[in-house]
Amino acid sequence: MPRFLTIRSVLKKQTGKAAFLSRHWGACGTMKVFCGRANPTTGSVEWLEEDEHYDYHQEIARSSYADMLHDKDRNIKYYQGIRAAVSRVKNRGQKAIVLDIGTGTGLLSMMAVTAGADFCYAIEVFKPMADAAVKIVKKNGFSDKIKVINKHSTEVTVGPDGDMPCRANILVTELFDTELIGEGALPSYEHAHRHLVQENCEAVPHRATVYAQLVESRRMWSWNKLFPVRVQTSLGEQVIIPPSELERCPGAPSVYDIQLNQVSPTDFTVLSDVLPMFSVDFSKQVSSSAAFYSRQFEPLASGQAQVVLSWWDIEMDPEGKIKCTMAPFWAHSDPKGLQWRDHWMQCVYFLPQEEPIVQGTTHCLVAHHDDYCVWYSLQKTSPEENGRVHQMRPVCDCQAHLLWTRPRFGEINDQDRTDQYAQALRTVLTPDSVCLCVSDGSLLSMLAYYLGAEQIFKANHLENKINIIEKRPELLTTANLEGKKVSLLLGEPFFTTSLLPWHNLYFWYVRTAVDQHLKPGAVVMPQAASLHAMVVEFRDLWRIRSPCGDCEGFDVHIMDDMIKSALDFRESKEAEPHPLWEYPCRSLSEPQRLLTFDFRQPVPQQPVCAEGSMELRRPGRSHGIVLWMEYHLTPDSTVSTGLLEPVKDKGNCCWNPHCKQAVYFLSPTLDPRVPLLGSPRAVTYTVEFHPNTGDITMEFKLTDIPD
Repeated sequence: MPRFLTIRSVLKKQTGKAAFLSRHWGACGTMKVFCGRANPTTGSVEWLEEDEHYDYHQEIARSSYADMLHDKDRNIKYYQGIRAAVSRVKNRGQKAIVLDIGTGTGLLSMMAVTAGADFCYAIEVFKPMADAAVKIVKKNGFSDKIKVINKHSTEVTVGPDGDMPCRANILVTELFDTELIGEGALPSYEHAHRHLVQENCEAVPHRATVYAQLVESRRMWSWNKLFPVRVQTSLGEQVIIPPSELERCPGAPSVYDIQLNQVSPTDFTVLSDVLPMFSVDFSKQVSSSAAFYSRQFEPLASGQAQVVLSWWDIEMDPEGKIKCTMAPFWAHSDPKGLQWRDHWMQCVYFLPQEEPIVQGTTHCLVAHHDDYCVWYSLQKTSPEENGRVHQMRPVCDCQAHLLWTRPRFGEINDQDRTDQYAQALRTVLTPDSVCLCVSDGSLLSMLAYYLGAEQIFKANHLENKINIIEKRPELLTTANLEGKKVSLLLGEPFFTTSLLPWHNLYFWYVRTAVDQHLKPGAVVMPQAASLHAMVVEFRDLWRIRSPCGDCEGFDVHIMDDMIKSALDFRESKEAEPHPLWEYPCRSLSEPQRLLTFDFRQPVPQQPVCAEGSMELRRPGRSHGIVLWMEYHLTPDSTVSTGLLEPVKDKGNCCWNPHCKQAVYFLSPTLDPRVPLLGSPRAVTYTVEFHPNTGDITMEFKLTDIPD
């Protein structure tokens, strides 16, 4: 009978935000810092010398400022709301004094002054952004009417010697995230009304309303719960049953924010109408205290209540005539007029447990919130009627939701993927196999055991059959392996520390570290991996890296230059992770294999390099290169973390929804106002894998000369 051992990665215990050890002066007189990090590919802890502005560049390069500036619907509605608010104050014979909390580029303050405001106090806590706002305000000629204050709004003082001589009578803010309140909007408003603005002030936006819709969705529920895993064995179908603790667990408390417009309506069944759950009037005193709001409804259909889809809209004026909505296309009044945006999306919430509901009965959907988070529950009657108090925020108590992300739950629940691994395992398992499984939170060792077992134990009680070794691979000893040599090394591979597709090459480093424990002729699965790339044109994602120039008549080139400088610091030659199933794109080239990694051999000492070009076969704007990994389990079985199907004739792509792909943006194509010189016919590339660091460096360039 096969023997199974699993290494549980301890790398995750050492990762986290980089810690600064010390500062010192570099050779050229520049301040340097030592930055500690756990390398996700090699597994080693290393100290890197970084520029003192490293964190600042990271913050700017990965910010949503460009996306917000490109959000024309948002900008127009804010401008209309600000004009109306200033006009109402002026019509009362008052001076219009504006408080702009979270000013960013200073855009909303400049709108207010242009609309006739007498003075604006623009609050920005992030110093580099506050400095940029000062420059942008000056360049646009508003320095005499806009004061940028580099503080958190709760630290701003009012009085003769304060930051503001008097309270403002117009409150303008953009403090919202996909969940509305996740960036601390409620505490900020609460403080502002108590200390910084006049009673019954004008507010832009004036009101926000949160909406919810109850649905049944096996796909979305698979992001939250572990389904039984079915395995075809020589004894017939066997089922790996999720532990009862996981079944009872209410799940992760955080919202799952996604581009809901990319979820097909065939993936869920609507169980309720769209319900307005609660509203916040920003012109009056706001409370950040915990609260709940219930809405009674009759189900539109019978089914299993599992998921709440939620979004919000903001009304810029008291009459609600100027509205900006995050509604998905099926709930939008003008689906053809949808504004794409990535800084505000839609929310997916999971009920603590799925509950059957029957058409013709009455139920209550309850929205709960504290100062930063929203969650939902389903009840037979309203909390007010049954006397129940506010429900505490659910917290994961099974640990699985702390280890696995929502996409990882979906990946483990993907039966087709499970079947592919099972089929590959059948070709390499033997009755006397000694298996070592290397992956985080993986069911692969259980899958392998069931496929090689002579008898099945009830309810997955395999404690005596699968040993979990909590050690770093290089510290593994013969005693840990009970004196045996490993004949089968397994991995999905999946590690919780991986951000980019190639970070899971950590499996290769583990394979190298345990080489002495492998039996001669030992089988490694997957036996190899390969890095693939393809040139694409994005429908919308390019906007997050595109310069804006002028925004509603205001010059924001300084912000463009600031982002470009941050990207040029390092990120312009790096890829960034994106779940491309949420971001449609067209292929302009054929997919191409760039590098191959042979797991049957240890990690080489020398770099692995590749140069070449990808011919552009379809017309379009080459916004970037998508990169992904493919794992070759056996010579006849390959698992892709990127493309799942051959590209269609028009270039439409089907991406693995459980993985993030890497995107390398081609900066010359990201500004639609600038025509491309010539007609690019290919993209050249230079890619190099560095074994000592586990990094993959890359450079891609447009060229009019095909290879």
